[in-house]
This record gives sequence, structure tokens and C-alpha cells, in this order.
Amino acid sequence: MKKLIKRKEYLDKLLSYKDKDIIKVVTGLCRSGKSTLLEMFSDNLLKSGVNSEQTQFYNFELPENFLNKTWETLYFEIKSKLQSDKMNYIFLDEIQNITNFEKLVDGLFATKNTDIYITGSNANLLSSELATLLSGRYIEISILPFSFAEYLECLNIDIKNKYLNYEALFYNYVNETSLPKGVDLREEGYDKIYEYLEALYTTIIEKDITQRHKIYDKRAFSNVVKFLASNIGNRVSPNSISKALKADNQSVHHATVEKFIDYLVESFVFYRVNRFDIKGKKQLATLEKYYIVDTGLLNVLIGRESTADRGHILENIVYLELLRRGYKIWTGALRTGEIDFTVKNRNGEIEYYQVTWEISNVDTQKREFAPLETIKDNYPKFLLTTESFTQNKAGIIHKNVFEWLLEK
Repeated sequence: MKKLIKRKEYLDKLLSYKDKDIIKVVTGLCRSGKSTLLEMFSDNLLKSGVNSEQTQFYNFELPENFLNKTWETLYFEIKSKLQSDKMNYIFLDEIQNITNFEKLVDGLFATKNTDIYITGSNANLLSSELATLLSGRYIEISILPFSFAEYLECLNIDIKNKYLNYEALFYNYVNETSLPKGVDLREEGYDKIYEYLEALYTTIIEKDITQRHKIYDKRAFSNVVKFLASNIGNRVSPNSISKALKADNQSVHHATVEKFIDYLVESFVFYRVNRFDIKGKKQLATLEKYYIVDTGLLNVLIGRESTADRGHILENIVYLELLRRGYKIWTGALRTGEIDFTVKNRNGEIEYYQVTWEISNVDTQKREFAPLETIKDNYPKFLLTTESFTQNKAGIIHKNVFEWLLEK
């Protein structure tokens, strides 16, 4: 029997804004659990005593909810069902499929006794029109696929068991998928997971990117995607990608590469991490790093198991976990190297993170501790590795990465 993971952190956040005069916007990759989150929230409302007549749920991936309907017809349809003397909860799922959706949202928001919840699979949802129209009147909740902890919960793994082989479980996590529907397919075999990821990626590329942005050179776009997938955790730029592709007899102008990358970031397939000059205390505008939303997609994109580059895969997972924890994240640039992640936590305090698979020999230890040792401020510094036996050094806290991933 499949276990429903409640995504408690996201649900609690939504509940904390219930009945507040603010629009709740849930964003993230399609199939990452946004619709399920709204459904759980709606169920919670009904269990708390809200009548079903007070809720309206529109899934705009279903043609019957948007074909031959304008924002105006939807607006009056929804208004006609409102309960005048009670709070009404309006759920608009994948709203980017409605032309001029921002006018629909604005009209409903202005209506008395309405509490609005919307989802979208494109970061442009909150740029341009909607952000301008609703400035200061919305809260964004960005949802990610399952964390390592949620993945183990879904598998009914007791994390209190001291003898668990976390490394083997982690390999499964990064090689299969962290997407909720994909995890549900585990019992049917890896082939089913692969087919699911392949279909999902095709949907994102065809529907959310190439059609929306009218990309005609699909081969060039595919080459850029594969380059980013092959270089997660490495510093790259549109110019360096263009040169690398040209050397491989694939001509794509750097301005086109830049647009393609922006589309991928907007659709939550990749996340961009800017560099931060630690000594100069300023953000740098070149040579960003990119991380993929689900490492299982690497098997579809570049046809290899994620164990092939386990150091960068681990770094990718740590990045996503920092993002889940609500941190602002940069790559830390030093005069003599770099720190994997310089972050500001939820309290606005700085922390530094260095990530490596293991430090089993002296040379690796020196290489991984050295960048953290050069930072002379007193902010917390962490080294995350897979070793069971950790060794703190010069104020640097060495942690087992699997235990860190499972911290509350």
C-alpha cells in the first residue's frame, strides 16, 4: 500500500497563512507535489468544519476547466458559487494555462470573503504582470521533490535504526527519483521510473518551454540541456557553453544559450547559484553554478548512473536541502579557491558549507579543510562528508552528510 507523505513543512506553512489577506502562490516543477499539497490543505479545511460549498478547486491541466473559457467567464463562474456570508477557499491549480490569469486572480482577491491559493510550474508566474499587479499581496511557497528524509519515510524506513546502510539507500535515492509519483513506481521496477521521468521531461520541454517560447532549433536547446546536466556543480557561463559546443561542431550563439538557460531555470528544471566574493562581500555576475531539481533526471538526459560523479551529485543534494530549509545560497569565491556554499539562514546569519564524498587521505583532507580555514570570520563552518567518524578541526564542524540530511 502506498504511503501518503504529508509534506508537513509545506502544509504547515500554508496553514499559517489561512484566512490571511494575502494570496498563496505555490511554485515548483510540474509533478513535484503542488496539486497534492492543495488537496491535502483542502481536506484539512473540510476536517476542521469548513463546508464543501465553501471550497472551489480548478485544475487547469484538465481541458474541461479551460477550453473555450476566458479569464472573465471563469471569474463569473467562480463568483456565482461563492457563499456570501462565509469565507470561500479558491484553489487555482497550474494557473499559467489561463490567458491573462493575473486579472482573474486580482478580481477574486478584491472580492469579499475569498482566500486564494494558486499553483504554477513556471517562475514567470511571479515576474512581470502578476508581481506588479499583486505587489506586497502574495506569499510564495516554492515546493521541491522529496527530501532524503521524506524518501526514507515513503519507504517505511526506520531512521532510528543505527545499522542502516545509508550509503546504499542514498544511491537508490539519487539514481531513481525524488519526485513523488516516481517514488510510487518503485515496486514496479526501475524501467517504470525511467519511463515516467522520460515522459515528464518531454512534457516539460515540449509544453512548458519549446512551445511557450517558440524554440525552433530543438537540437541546440537539447545540447544546452545536456551540457548543464553534465556539468552540475561546475562553474559555467553562456559563453563557455557556446565555446564548448562549438568545439564539438555544434554552433549555438552565447546569447541564445543564455536564453535557453533562463527558460530552464524558470521551469524549475535547474537552479542557478551565483558567486559571492567572501572578502569583498559582494555578489559576482559571472561563472554561476547550476544544480538539477531531481538527480534521477540525469539518467534520462545524459544516460549514466548518478554514482558516476558522486561528489557533484552529493553537492546537488546538499544544495536542494539548503533550499528546502529556506536558506539564501551562493557559491563562496575566495582569492585562492572557493567554498561550495555560502548561505544566509532563516535568521539572516551566515554559514559556510564544504561538501565532499570522503576525506580518506591526507591530501583530500587538506584540500577540503583549507578553503574553510582561510575564512577568518567567526561564522559557523561545516564540512559534510559520508564518513561515519568525523573530525572537527580549527573550529570547522565535520558532520556525516546523511545525518545532516535527516536533521529536523
